[in-house]
Amino acid sequence: MIDEPLRPVSVDIPQSIVRFCSLDSPYEPDEKTDIFFIEAMRDVIALHIEHSPWYSEFANQNNIRPEFIKTIDDLIAIPLLPANFFKYHAIRSIHSSQVFLHLTSSGTTGQRSQIFFDEFTITKAREMVDTVMKYRGVVSDEQANYLMNAYEPYEGFEVGTSNTNNYLMKYAPVANQFWSLRYVGSGKHDFDLFGCIETLKKWQSDGKPVRIIGFPAFLYFILERMRELKVKDIKLPKGSLVFFGGGWKGHADKEIPKAQFYEQIQNQLGIESQNIVESYGSVEHSIPYIDCPLHHLHQPVWSRVIVRDVKTLKPVPDGQKGFLSFLSPYITSVAAHSVIMGDMAVKHPAGSCPLKEYPTPWFEILGRAGTSTNKSCAIAAAEFLKGR
Repeated sequence: MIDEPLRPVSVDIPQSIVRFCSLDSPYEPDEKTDIFFIEAMRDVIALHIEHSPWYSEFANQNNIRPEFIKTIDDLIAIPLLPANFFKYHAIRSIHSSQVFLHLTSSGTTGQRSQIFFDEFTITKAREMVDTVMKYRGVVSDEQANYLMNAYEPYEGFEVGTSNTNNYLMKYAPVANQFWSLRYVGSGKHDFDLFGCIETLKKWQSDGKPVRIIGFPAFLYFILERMRELKVKDIKLPKGSLVFFGGGWKGHADKEIPKAQFYEQIQNQLGIESQNIVESYGSVEHSIPYIDCPLHHLHQPVWSRVIVRDVKTLKPVPDGQKGFLSFLSPYITSVAAHSVIMGDMAVKHPAGSCPLKEYPTPWFEILGRAGTSTNKSCAIAAAEFLKGR
């Protein structure tokens, strides 16, 4: 069942939200922007109360009153929604006629989150990605060959990760592309392991940089099979990079330490550690979390990261593990401005990264909390590696 306004309405986005989501310096210290963040969050909560029948009732039952929100602590204390909530409830603060983009969170198995984007939300989210990608040095005018470790898209395919991966090909012009999860018809995909190896061997002499994008587990299994087959180490052209999106979740037993994995990538493909880029994100919370060259996942200016106690959901001190949660006013189409993820994490304080150009807090993902039925895109994709 979809909860939606009864009729199309002209939603005027408050200027506080527009201004805050338009900040173009991605890693400003919190103290410089907290006052603007609080104002934008207060206004986005009021927007959802006005335009979402479901959230209006939720706010009423939980005594959520925008006018009472004065501090960051007030925002942290507001009842939040689990990301899993969106797997069972399709709520909107916009009418169906105003949906600009509709994405789901998982592949061929598992319950799917349904997230609807209005034009403002998806435009700002993409601007944020553009800003952090430029900051990280990923943007290039040089043509590149793309190995996409993700689902090959087809007409009507709405999985969020493939939408994101398609978008990531804008940061260098596409010369050639190869999708590791090949579409084989009837809504199905197969993992083409040998095709990936042969493609990488061919591209090493092409002269164009290679960009390997997608789930880390797939690249791990490609490298593992290369070693088993005694495939000679490949030296990809200068400027090649790896961009990880999604996790190991369905293959946690195979996950190896990050340093060891990056060493394998350097030895077998010739890509150095600083050219391996890790990201964290989800269709339920589309703010871009991109690592710095030291591989710390930093909080960008447009959100606040909180790690919460697994029992009380209150914030835990930096360095302690708990549930990862986020606050951001960027989403005006769905009341997902305060969400708690299915991942365990540890947060590190602002200024703890040696790179001074990254002064914001950063976090580490420790693993996914939940049961085997709590499947993400990475889990669904990883099942192909198990022969399913």
